[in-house]
Amino acid sequence: MESNFLTSAIKQFEYYQQLGEKTFHQLPDDKLFWQYNAESNSIATIVKHLHGNMLSRWTNFLHSDGEKEWRNRDAEFENDITTREEMLKLWHAGWQCLYLALKNLKDEDLNKVVFIRNQGQTVVEAINRQLCHYSYHVGQIVCIGKMICNQSWQSLSIPKGKSVDYNTQKFAQEKHIEHFTDESLRPIS
Repeated sequence: MESNFLTSAIKQFEYYQQLGEKTFHQLPDDKLFWQYNAESNSIATIVKHLHGNMLSRWTNFLHSDGEKEWRNRDAEFENDITTREEMLKLWHAGWQCLYLALKNLKDEDLNKVVFIRNQGQTVVEAINRQLCHYSYHVGQIVCIGKMICNQSWQSLSIPKGKSVDYNTQKFAQEKHIEHFTDESLRPIS
């Protein structure tokens, strides 16, 4: 069961990464920096925060506290990214750091204790914590994208009014074992 956990966790992280990228793909460059109001974060700012969190949490994951001394969390919320390329560089570097750490884990590591701000948790708990954190922020990115695109938004799941068709297609298949993300993890066209 343990190796299934790591495989499943990685697939779920990949799924949320792809939801973000499919959202970026639908937006013109300038809209990546749009803020609803002064207290809101732009998509680029959320990406900057995710990048800082990912580097802090996953660098030297098993051996140092997940809140690194070099991290400046407050600066992550300064809306100072100016280009899509700059934002995507941070996005990819954060995910790369995460996947490198996860892919180097072994089943026997899952019950080890790691610390975030001196609070201990098992590796499984730390992975689940970050999976929830990242999905929360990717959800924000998707929500902002939907607001910006409005009627031109291309659904990232089952489009409105298509649930019956989707379920008919699914129930026409034989029962089988498959991770729920497998059909979603396709390259962006």
